[in-house]
Amino acid sequence: MTAWQVTLPGPMASKPMRRTRVPVPRPAPGEVLVRVLVCGVCRTDLHVAEGDLPVHRQGVTPGHEIVGEVVDAGGGVSGFAPGDRIGIPWLRKTCGRCRYCLRNRENLCTGSRYTGWDTDGGYAEFAVVPAEYALPLPESYPDEELAPLLCAGLIGYHALERAEVPEGGRLGIYGFGGSAHLTAQVALARGATVHVMTRSTEARELALELGAASAGAAADPPPEPLDSAILFAPVGELVLPALEALDRGGTLAIAGIHLSDTPPLNYQRHLFQERQVRSVTANTRADAREFLAFAAVHHLSVSTVRYALDQADRALADLAGDLVNGAAVLRAA
Repeated sequence: MTAWQVTLPGPMASKPMRRTRVPVPRPAPGEVLVRVLVCGVCRTDLHVAEGDLPVHRQGVTPGHEIVGEVVDAGGGVSGFAPGDRIGIPWLRKTCGRCRYCLRNRENLCTGSRYTGWDTDGGYAEFAVVPAEYALPLPESYPDEELAPLLCAGLIGYHALERAEVPEGGRLGIYGFGGSAHLTAQVALARGATVHVMTRSTEARELALELGAASAGAAADPPPEPLDSAILFAPVGELVLPALEALDRGGTLAIAGIHLSDTPPLNYQRHLFQERQVRSVTANTRADAREFLAFAAVHHLSVSTVRYALDQADRALADLAGDLVNGAAVLRAA
């Protein structure tokens, strides 16, 4: 089968990935084999390819927003039939025994493993997933719109929970790509007022089309104080204007797995009056089921840009250059 591998992590201009031929994986006991239909292109994939995240597996195949069709299953798997459409997300395995797993916080598991980082992902024609971590998908979305829900949507939903937006509250969103444009719709459906700050003119236009009350440049102050904010752009310099925009008692959630260095902050100006900062780690399976159930009832508008599987390197380069308005998706089948 065709698959992309990260051979030498570095800037996309240095060609860190190569397209190659590898055997179709065989499902181990407890695993499901799927034919990849589409795979979303996530900024985390870019961090893996460019080396912002440490190498966990040499030559790994990226991709963790996988919509696939069940082909086969290993021993001990039930509840799946050939032809079923399922999702393969970022969170691939947890230990089930550590104190975090036992507290229903498996996203903090010390033994967690991730699709497209620890094990091969969806920039390929076939992929495997532990059956317990495969996700059922809403029937009302086409394949290409489902893929971004499996990470961009999930992590945005978790970030929204971490941001603790009060009922009828004012939410600021910094950066407006694949995850943010979905999160904004969830917040709007819940009754929040949403203000977007992002450097892309096209993204600002999309934000207004989706119902944002305002859309300004990345470091611009919003037109009113914020109860909550979410930083999606992996730009540490935006932490300070986001904190400064918060009202008393406000919360900033930082949604990325990677963030560039943050400038020194001024306690009085950025944190005093009980403002707080929270990081966001991978979602739990319970988060995933809750979000996908929400998406089934509140149909989200998913803005996608399609690439063929053999254009995966171009898709990541476009993402790095901020040229993707919405979510990039690889079509494998």
